[in-house]
Amino acid sequence: MSSAGFWPGGGSVDYPAFYSYAYPMPESFRSAPVRPEAAFFSQELREFVLPYDAVRTAAAPDTALLDFLQSTYEAAADAGNWDRAALECAPGIPGVPRAIS
Repeated sequence: MSSAGFWPGGGSVDYPAFYSYAYPMPESFRSAPVRPEAAFFSQELREFVLPYDAVRTAAAPDTALLDFLQSTYEAAADAGNWDRAALECAPGIPGVPRAIS
């Protein structure tokens, strides 16, 4: 499973941040390269963290967040040897339902 979300801050992460984890976590997940550069793997939390301020101050905040979400998903899928061809489909067109085959 690949999961991602937003944490308003508190506990071991005392600032707002986005997070992403894989469960069960494949061993190579933690060392996968993820984007953007400000993202890091927290050994304590066993998940990737991207500080909200890194997104807020990015030249293209939407792109920074989407890069984090996509790259951490890909890290989980690749490390877990998921059948990505069976799981994924091409991005759709907003407002246009996909055809069912």
